[in-house]
Amino acid sequence: MQPTMASGVRADFDVPATMRDGVVLRANVYRPDDGGMGHYPVLLMRLPYGKDFPLGSSLLNPAHAARRGYIVVVQDVRGTFTSEGDFDPMRNEATDGADTIAWAASLAGADGSVGMFGGSYMGFTQWAAAREAPPALRAMAPLITWADPNQGVFSRNGVFELGLQAAWLLQRGLDVLSRRHRGNPAGQYKAFEAMAEEFDHLVNAGYAEVPLQHFGPLVRLDLDQPASEGLEHREDLVYQDPATVAPAYHTAAIPMLHIGGWNDIFLAGTLQNFNEMLAAGHAEQYLVIGPWSHTSFDSTVGNLDFGVGSSAALIDLQIDLVSLHLQFFDYSLKHAANGFDRWPRVKYFMMGSNVWRGSDVWPPASMRPQPWYLHSAGHANSARGDGLLSPEPAADEPPDNYVYSPNDPAPTVGGATLMHPSLRSGPFDQRVVEARDDVLAYTTAPLEHPVTLAGPVAATLYVATDGPDTDFVARLVDVYADGRAMSLTDGVTRLRYRTGMASPAGLVEAGRVYEISIDLWATAVTFLPGHQIRLEVTSSNFPRWERNPNTGEDASTATTWRAARQTVMHDAEHPSHVTLPVLSE
Repeated sequence: MQPTMASGVRADFDVPATMRDGVVLRANVYRPDDGGMGHYPVLLMRLPYGKDFPLGSSLLNPAHAARRGYIVVVQDVRGTFTSEGDFDPMRNEATDGADTIAWAASLAGADGSVGMFGGSYMGFTQWAAAREAPPALRAMAPLITWADPNQGVFSRNGVFELGLQAAWLLQRGLDVLSRRHRGNPAGQYKAFEAMAEEFDHLVNAGYAEVPLQHFGPLVRLDLDQPASEGLEHREDLVYQDPATVAPAYHTAAIPMLHIGGWNDIFLAGTLQNFNEMLAAGHAEQYLVIGPWSHTSFDSTVGNLDFGVGSSAALIDLQIDLVSLHLQFFDYSLKHAANGFDRWPRVKYFMMGSNVWRGSDVWPPASMRPQPWYLHSAGHANSARGDGLLSPEPAADEPPDNYVYSPNDPAPTVGGATLMHPSLRSGPFDQRVVEARDDVLAYTTAPLEHPVTLAGPVAATLYVATDGPDTDFVARLVDVYADGRAMSLTDGVTRLRYRTGMASPAGLVEAGRVYEISIDLWATAVTFLPGHQIRLEVTSSNFPRWERNPNTGEDASTATTWRAARQTVMHDAEHPSHVTLPVLSE
């Protein structure tokens, strides 16, 4: 049964809403043009990217949703575009979100219930508002959104997300510079010209500038404050609290549709948010994970085509992402008997075999973690080396060594990234990375039977370095029969944070062996017969993550480097391995 569609839509622009401190935020409001006869739920999105620009209507077309019987509110957050105040990333979204929800629920024609939608920062504005437990908030659909700012936003376990932060702050600079030079077209043009030059040179030169705490491209534009403050407080979890989602797990007892992608920079947050909401006793939680990246919901992501049914335009050949949102909101806000509750609680895309699967839980109940061990005769350097990966534990084997130089870091090639648009995200061939001697490669024999993974991936390594601090990076790779080495998922650990951000362990003793764990987040993939499973180990992934200077100095203030000799042990006493989430089919 098709939902009733209104014959017309009325739009009001720059509608003011006054926050509790008197600051006025402005929104565009779309509603069914019914002569004021009906009462409808409100769908709200709050964004810092301009309500009048494409992102304001790219996920859920406001006019279409209004025709379906909703009042749709798209609001510029504090200090951006048409809204008053100062933009302080993530710090005002809880109270402003709660105030906006109360205002939206009282709009003429509103029925008192509000659902929120949007991705990335717009997903976070949902979670931030939910921390305040506004009574009118009845449903949420957070898309590609984080849980912890130290899991992909600001850092990865304390290793600065340079690629994301530099590009995001420069792009955000357009609005900052526009507001700064309002009424002065000549000054605005000059500022835009300088911003464009910095952005255009970011990949070739800007990313490599030091020190990071006063990052040259941002300093020259007077945009440096958020980055410098964040780096200064990288170990201050109290300072970072406004950017965390966790408090909302206990205040938001509402239905939620969580949506993410295997190649998204915030994948870990999407999975965590879903599972933590269930653990808190909130039953109506739904999870959809496609092969998507943060910026691509098409069937082609990175250098792989996953088939028509993988696209958000036709999920499993059944429904598009917009219609899925509206079906969820019809179910949760209008209590429509539309079959949404017959969806599996978890619907996820299995890469490799390129099929959708359903589950009641994540990870699937049939998943069994299996250790696959690193082996070599001491020469696993590059894909040409003798590194092997197998389920059999190591015995007496010599360690592998390599030299990591911050002046020549291993480059970022695809992955779950969000950087300058020329550095694309998603699965890409890693052979250019694996040709380097500072990259260890451990590879299975060609598989005789399929191996299917669905769940968390982690590497446990026994490592040593000749310096006081350094990083270790691990990456899981699907090696095709034709030689392509397609990235799946990766992670990084900084030795000083080997016991976690909450209680940093500090600098290390040169030459001492340490057991470390590298969280590679999660994946769902079938390694097909003839393919090989590979684990790469190195010490950099630049410019996605900042370079460790290997000196023990804080990487945010360092301007000098040293090379570090790295050792990876794999023997009976030091069983380095990767834990794979193998499904028992």
